[in-house]
Amino acid sequence: MPIVSSFYGIIIYFFFDDHNPPHFHAKYNEHEALIDIKSFGIIKGSLPAKAHGLIIEWASKHKLELLKDWELAKANKQPEKIEPLK
Repeated sequence: MPIVSSFYGIIIYFFFDDHNPPHFHAKYNEHEALIDIKSFGIIKGSLPAKAHGLIIEWASKHKLELLKDWELAKANKQPEKIEPLK
């Protein structure tokens, strides 16, 4: 479970050799969700609206990096760290 970024109590991570569609995992307190990299919609799980909004803001700035990290993790390679939301 490589963590690629964290900000405002939100942790963003990938799993190695994960299933399609391209997504990342987000955890905020007791909430967890799978977020689609292309639409930023929640595939599975739930997040508070404010946390989801922050994740969308961050992910929209780093979409290409997220897609690259998805490919790395899918190939069982270490994803690269991504700058947190400031």
